[in-house]
Amino acid sequence: AARSRSLFLWDDGHPMRFYLRPGLAKLRLAPLVLAGGGRLCRVQEPGAVLLAQPGEVAPDGAVSTEYVAECVKRNQRLPLEPFLLTARGRLVFTEAEDAALLQAVRGQGMVRVSGRALWIELERSGLTRHSWQAMRDRYLRHLLPRLWEPPQTEDPTQIRGLFAAANREFESTESESDSSDVAELSTQDGLRRSPGETASELKTGPEDSAFPDIQLQRQERPKSTCSSSSVVGQVVKTMEHFMEKFAVDLITVTQAFLKNSGDMEATSYFLQTGQRLDGYPVWSREDDLELQKDDEHVRNKLIAKFGAENVAKRIVFRES
Repeated sequence: AARSRSLFLWDDGHPMRFYLRPGLAKLRLAPLVLAGGGRLCRVQEPGAVLLAQPGEVAPDGAVSTEYVAECVKRNQRLPLEPFLLTARGRLVFTEAEDAALLQAVRGQGMVRVSGRALWIELERSGLTRHSWQAMRDRYLRHLLPRLWEPPQTEDPTQIRGLFAAANREFESTESESDSSDVAELSTQDGLRRSPGETASELKTGPEDSAFPDIQLQRQERPKSTCSSSSVVGQVVKTMEHFMEKFAVDLITVTQAFLKNSGDMEATSYFLQTGQRLDGYPVWSREDDLELQKDDEHVRNKLIAKFGAENVAKRIVFRES
């Protein structure tokens, strides 16, 4: 299509005015701006769009020179906000780009997130307008800490609502074939540990006493006399601990508990390795549907798959 001669006109018909300091970039962009109906200022005037090249020191409010090139490429006037530069001359990340990063990185192990290969792949795929270094820095410095923030509530009904939301997603999307969605999660040093080593490690730490109302222990315990608020406080601390330890979000931690029938030790091991501590598979939505059938043959198949103890625990867990 022919290039628009009103490309750089505001909605009211007035030409957009740009200021760019003299240099090769100005010589290159001036014909594009003028051909699109825009104007170039000799000095920086009030209301003029201040252009700067990515990477150079720029004042707040400066817009990347890529804005002009991208408008010409698409043959339409684009919003300025996505092309704003930081004081260091970097493009500002938009909310949409942040959301895309979170979606792309979800379920990846901390070792992979801290490396280069994942981010180079995302740069090549055109996930955002940023370099792989900028995307990795954005995620590790700004987005990941937000995922570690615990839920700001001690209301038991809100905690139950969180489990309900995770359970709906589990029931609508989970299948046996994709139940290992965190299979690549590993320890921060990238080494797999034996079940014995991990089990020993998991027996200590802040999670030991958490979830007294949902964890199904191997031995009988006296009924807890703590109040609902203290129970919820333990839940919040455990959620925060797992989110920080495994660099995952709140829904991922919650669904891991659902897949492992609320067992603390099994859930932690699953988040670390993508596998069950006892060697059995994790529960899927299809397995739960089978469990609801009043069919001895189906029940025996589940027992063969998960073991009689795990089937009994699952029945109690789902009823709770």
